[in-house]
This record gives sequence, structure tokens and C-alpha cells, in this order.
Amino acid sequence: MSFSVGIVGLPNVGKSTLFKALTKIKVDIAAYPFTTIHPNVGVVTIPDKRLYSLAEIIKPEKVTPTVIEFIDIAGLVKNAHKGEGLGNQFLSHIRNCDAIVEVVRGFEEPNIEHVGGDIDPEKDIEIVKIELLMKDLETLEDSLPKIEKESQKSDKKAMKKAELFKKIEERISQGKLISELDLVDEEKLELKKYQFLTAKSILYILNTDGKTKCLNSKFKHLAMNLKLEEEISELTSAEREELGTKSQLDQLILACYNILDLITFYTVAGGKEARAWTIIRGSRAPATGGVVHSDFEEKFIRAEVIPWQKLVEVNSWKEARERGSLKTVGRDYIVQDGDVIEFKI
Repeated sequence: MSFSVGIVGLPNVGKSTLFKALTKIKVDIAAYPFTTIHPNVGVVTIPDKRLYSLAEIIKPEKVTPTVIEFIDIAGLVKNAHKGEGLGNQFLSHIRNCDAIVEVVRGFEEPNIEHVGGDIDPEKDIEIVKIELLMKDLETLEDSLPKIEKESQKSDKKAMKKAELFKKIEERISQGKLISELDLVDEEKLELKKYQFLTAKSILYILNTDGKTKCLNSKFKHLAMNLKLEEEISELTSAEREELGTKSQLDQLILACYNILDLITFYTVAGGKEARAWTIIRGSRAPATGGVVHSDFEEKFIRAEVIPWQKLVEVNSWKEARERGSLKTVGRDYIVQDGDVIEFKI
């Protein structure tokens, strides 16, 4: 199971700089809009000390961390939903992502053009927000006639869906993001197939040199100097240690993991491979097994589970079994963050 985060924002705010720092992939970075036309895609390892603690006691032939995908999407401009700039192409790339990291500019630099004119992070956020809302409104307007027609057949499920979509349309018209609405799980599931842009969780990155603009605390954000992060990413571990330079990238990666509501579980494959896996919080044991192999979900009987700390403490899977530290669980077990699991089929 893979998850992706789209890096978005207005042109020339530092999106490609962040992408390069995260992925170590060389991309075009320039002081003018639309340097990025086609999205750049990179896979980033989730920082995880727990996995390596497990590897120290298991001593496997192979250690495999879990990953998250970052997509550097072209800069958006005002009226993108009408086709301005790269318009609909930009918005369609966001649709395919699970969450959004929005980079906003908080630094002054005369040589780097800013399409918004004055440096105003909150104004930039509002521009992007309006474009996402307008695109979702367009999706709703396309979908509602068919949904309403279905509801006229006195089908209770269709009627409930029509009510939900009318409620969503009203709130979007008022400038509310879908992610801000109090929806039950059933409603979220109904909306998921439509891939609404404002239903996606957003983390804001204020690209700042520490001397200029701040961002209101009501926005869930990290303040980062992305140019500095790019420079740090090019240093070796020894150079970083010598200079005493610390990066915020791990903090950002984990923040993305959290806004997606993801957790990590582990398998140790009979001592051959210690591996981390990503699942959505609240997943039950059979579906979790399906992440490892489709047979594990279809043929699931039971699983043996132990928290990673406990396994490290007892020092081996064999010792854990002998001490009775392994818990046998069935189909209803909800997997916890940090569980080490062996599936039985």
C-alpha cells in the first residue's frame, strides 16, 4: 500500500527546492514561473529508529523501511480552475494525491519573481484555497443532477447521498473545505470515490529565512528555510556532524505521515528480513495482512503479535514465544502502531 503527498503552491515559492531536498532528485529550479510542467515524483524513506532497534536483535539479511511518495506539482495561479496557467492539469495532479503539502513564500528576494506581487503568505493560501474550492464545486455541479435523479426513485441510500452532496455544496459555496466539516466515516467513504481536492489534509510549509513574514498559528504549518534544507541535503553525514547542522526534513516527513493518519507495523520474516509497512490507523488484522501479501487477507486465520519494545526487551522471537509474550489475535484485532506481526494462513 503506497501513499502520496502532492507539493503545491503558487509559482516560485520553493516547491521544487523542497522536493529536491527531500528526494535528492535533481530538478529544474529557476527564478521564473512554470519551470515545473510535468510533475516530478520521488520516493522518500520514513525515518524509523524502531525498525533498526528490531534489526539489531533479529540480525536479518535485509532491512526494509517503509516509504512515502512526494510529487512536485506545477505552480498554481489565480483562476486555475478556469484554465489559467497550467490550470486543470495542475488540479488533476492534486486529485491523484492522498494529502497536500502547500508551500507558501515568506522571504523577500528581488531576483525571484512572485506572481502575487507582495509577499503575503495568508493571501497566497487564500488563492490556492479558492481554486481548490471552485474545482470541487465544479465536480459537485457535474455530479449532483445524476445523484438527485437517483434519489427520486425513493431509494433510501440514494436519498441520503443526495442530502450529503447538497450539504457539501452549501458549505463549499460558503468557503469551507470538506476536510473542515464534521463527517462520519460512512460519509467520508461515500465522498472518497469523487477525489474532492478540499477533502485532502493539508500541511503548510512557510518557506522563510527567519527574517521576514510569519504565518498565523491557525494554519497547521512548519516554518523552514528550504534553500538551507537543499544545501544540507547535499552534505555527507560526516559534514553535517562536523558543522553541527540539523535538518527539519525528518520532522516534515513524519508530519505528512501523521496528517494521513498512518501507522507502521513490522514483520521479521523468520529472521531473514526486518521490514516496516504502512497502513491506515484503525486497520484490522486481515486487511493488514493483505498489505504484506494478498493471500494473507483472503486466507487469514490468526496472527501472532508483539509490541516492538517488548520484542527488543526479550531479545528474540523464539524467546518471546517461550515467555508467552506473543499474543494470538483474530480477525477483529485492530493493529496498533509498532506491532510486530506474524500472519497465520
